[in-house]
Amino acid sequence: MDGAKRLQNPLEYEERFWSRGFSDVAGVDEAGRGPLAGPVVAAAVLLPPGTVIPGAKDSKTMSAGRREELCGEILERASAVGLGAASVREIDRLNILVCTRLAMERALAHLPRMPDQVVVDGLPVAGLGWDHEAVVGGDGLIHSIACASIVAKVTRDRLMTALAPRYPAYGWERNKGYGTEEHRLALDRLGPTPHHRLTFGGVQTELNL
Repeated sequence: MDGAKRLQNPLEYEERFWSRGFSDVAGVDEAGRGPLAGPVVAAAVLLPPGTVIPGAKDSKTMSAGRREELCGEILERASAVGLGAASVREIDRLNILVCTRLAMERALAHLPRMPDQVVVDGLPVAGLGWDHEAVVGGDGLIHSIACASIVAKVTRDRLMTALAPRYPAYGWERNKGYGTEEHRLALDRLGPTPHHRLTFGGVQTELNL
C-alpha cells in the first residue's frame, strides 16, 4: 500500500473486508509506551462501511488541538469505540510490552461486539487473544488505525492533564509524562510520585538507582 494509493483511497484496507460482507474492522493502536509516568492506553475503533474522517492520520503528526477536534468527530461517527489501559503498577510488575498487549485486549473487550477483523499498528502482538493482522506504520496507512491512534492519544493526554494539578512541578499538562528536561529536573529534586514508572531507566537514572 503506497502513499499515493493511501491518499486516493484512505479506506483501501477496510474495503477488502467490507466488500466481502465483513462490516466490523477494528483498528487498534496505543499511546504511552515511552513516558516516565502514567498508564499506557489503547483504543479500538470500528468505522461504519464507507466512513471517512477527513484529516485523520497518525496522531503524532498533528497538533493537540487538531487531535481533540478529530477525536470528537471519531467518537460521534464511529459505530463503536473501545478503550483499555494498563496502570503504572502493572507496567512495573509486568513490563511495558505485556501491558501494551493488556491495554489492547481491554480495548477490544470493551467493544459491544466481536469484530470480523482486527488490525494493529506495528508488529504482531504475541498472546493478544484475537486473530489479527499487524501493519508497521499502520497509523499512517490504515484509516481505522489512524482513528484509534487519535482516540488513544487524546484519552491519555487528558488523563495526564487531569493529574497535573496534583503534581504541578512535573509539568504533565505540557509533557504528558514524557522525559522532558522539566520533568527530569523535578524528578531529581522531588523524587517520584505514585504515577511514575519506577522500573523505567529514565526514572532510575534521576534517582541514581
